[in-house]
Amino acid sequence: MLDGRLKRHLDPVLTRIGARLAGWGMTANGVTYMAFGVGLVAALAIALGHTWWGLALLLTSRFGDGLDGAVARQRGSTDFGGLIDIVLDFAFYGIIPFAFILLDPAANAIAGGLLLLSFYVNGASFLAYAIIAEKRGEMTEQRGAKSIYFTTGLAEATETYLAFAVFCLWPGGFPITATVFAVICFYTAASRLVLACRTFGVSPSDR
Repeated sequence: MLDGRLKRHLDPVLTRIGARLAGWGMTANGVTYMAFGVGLVAALAIALGHTWWGLALLLTSRFGDGLDGAVARQRGSTDFGGLIDIVLDFAFYGIIPFAFILLDPAANAIAGGLLLLSFYVNGASFLAYAIIAEKRGEMTEQRGAKSIYFTTGLAEATETYLAFAVFCLWPGGFPITATVFAVICFYTAASRLVLACRTFGVSPSDR
C-alpha cells in the first residue's frame, strides 16, 4: 500500500547511487547477495538480543535490496537476477520472524509461527497471480519495471519493514504485533484471490 509513495521519493536517490555502483563494476546480483548477507547478520543480532543493532542492519539490508534494481537498470537485467532477488527477499522475510522466535521461543513461537504461515500464504498468492498474469500476457508497472507481475495490496514490502521495525523497537510486544500483522497478510492474500477471481474468471478471448 505504501510502496508506491515511498518509491517516488527513493527512486531518484537509488538511481544515482545505482549508476555510481554500476560505474565501479558492481553487478545487480552482487548487490542482492550483499543485501541478503546484511539481512542474515541482522537476524543473528536479533536472535542474540541486540534488537537495535538488528533494526539498523535490517534497514541497511533493505536499502541495499532497493539498489539492485537500480544497478540492473544501468547494466541490464537478467531473468536469473529477477529470480534470485525474489527468492532472497522471501528468505529475508522469513529469517527475521524466525530470529524473534529464537530470541524467546516460549513467548514468541506461536505468534511467529502464525506470521510465517501468513507470509507463506501471502507469498503463494502473489507468485501464483504473477505466473497466471504472465501466462495471459498481462503487464503492469504499478511498482515500476519488475521481472514478474506485481500486484499491490495492504501488506507490501514497506509495511513489512515497518512491522519488523516495530518488532525491534518493542521486542516484548512481538506476540501482539506479529499476530496483528499476520491478520493483515491473510487479508492481503484473500483480497488478491478476490482480484484473481474477477480477473481470471473470464478467459482473455471473452474480454
